Amino acid sequence: MGEIFSTYYQSSLGLLRISGTEHFISEVSFIDTIEKPPSDHIRKKMPQIIIQCVEQLIQYFHGERRVFEFPIHQSGTAFQEKVWNELIGIPFGKTISYLELSRRLGDVKAIRAAASANGKNNIAIVVPCHRVIGSNRDLVGYGGGIWRKKWLLDHEAKIAHGVQTLF
Repeated sequence: MGEIFSTYYQSSLGLLRISGTEHFISEVSFIDTIEKPPSDHIRKKMPQIIIQCVEQLIQYFHGERRVFEFPIHQSGTAFQEKVWNELIGIPFGKTISYLELSRRLGDVKAIRAAASANGKNNIAIVVPCHRVIGSNRDLVGYGGGIWRKKWLLDHEAKIAHGVQTLF
């Protein structure tokens, strides 16, 4: 897989850890405390893709980017990968329910499995698991916290539709 590099970005929603190799991004996650980097962390040159990811996240938070354009990779089961690919297809500023997600996967009875796979997504914002909501439009199930999910959805609605608040 190659050497894993990590850096941090202080977003509007708190600290994000961005990790990946020279070829792809494998993690964008909210963290509450910064780990102490290895002593050689400062001397390492960050791969261009990590820098590109941070730049695109900055653009996203400033309302200047709706689609991310860099390769991503996260390991999971075939079903998890299918779910994550479906998430990428949810347009900016739109939401779907967990039921609709399972319907798109071809099995409405797989709603819990789809929700579980959604929750195992390691590439927050870029793989937009925050765009999946409850069938009754409730904001449920977000590893980064419901307040972050609400912020992300309101941010996207405002940019996409000029709406001040969606929820």
